[in-house]
Amino acid sequence: MKASPLQQKELLRLQALDIKVLQVSHQATALPQHAELKTLQREADAIRARMTQQTGALDDVRTELGRIESDVGVVEKRIARDTDRVQHTSSVKDVQALETELTSLRKRLFDLEEIEIAVMERLEQHEASVAVVVAERDAVTARVHEADAALAVLVEDLNRQLGELRRDRQTVAATIDQGLVGLYEKLRVSGRGNAAALLRARTCGGCTMTLTGNDLAEVRQAAADEVLFCPDCGAILVRTDESGI
Repeated sequence: MKASPLQQKELLRLQALDIKVLQVSHQATALPQHAELKTLQREADAIRARMTQQTGALDDVRTELGRIESDVGVVEKRIARDTDRVQHTSSVKDVQALETELTSLRKRLFDLEEIEIAVMERLEQHEASVAVVVAERDAVTARVHEADAALAVLVEDLNRQLGELRRDRQTVAATIDQGLVGLYEKLRVSGRGNAAALLRARTCGGCTMTLTGNDLAEVRQAAADEVLFCPDCGAILVRTDESGI
C-alpha cells in the first residue's frame, strides 16, 4: 500500500489520540470511588443484616412486654372487682374467700410487675442496640452519598475529556486517506490498540523491537511512500528523520 509520508505521520496523531481515549476510559472505570462504593455496599449489607436481627429481637421483646402488660391489666381489674365486692358484701364467708383470692392476685400482680420491669430493661437494651445500628447505617449512607457525588463530578469531567478527544480524533481521521484509515483500524483491532508506531533510532515505538539485518535492510530500501509494518508487532512503521536509517 502507498501513502505519502505526511499521511503516515498523521497516523501517529491518530494513534496518540486513541491511546489517550483508552487511558481516559480506563481511568473512568478505575476511579477509587468505585472501589470505595463497593466497600461501602458491603458495609451497608452487613449493617442491614444486623438491623434485621436487632429489630427482630426488639419486636419480640415488645410483643413479650405487651403480653405481660395485658396480664397485668387483667389482674388489676380482678383485684379492683374483688376489692369492690369485699366492700359491698355482708357475708363473712364470701369476704374470707375474696380476701384469699385477693392475696393470690396481689402476689400474681407483684410477680408480673417484677417480670415487666425486667422485660422493660431488656427493651431499653435492645432499643439502644438498634439505635447504634441506625447510627451506623446513617453514617454509611452519608458516605455513600459523598462518594456518589464525588464520582459523578469526576465521571462528568472524564466524559467531557472523552468527548473532546473523540472530536479531535474525528477531525484528524478526516484528513487521512480513508484506505489508510481503514488499514489502521483493522490493525488497531488485531493489535489491541497498537496500530501505528514511530520508528525512532531503528526501534519500533509500539513494541520496542530494534530492527536489524534483513528487516532493517528492507526498511532502508523501501520507498518513502511505501507503508511498512513492524515485523514483530505488525504496527505500521512511520519513518521520520528520527528513524536512524
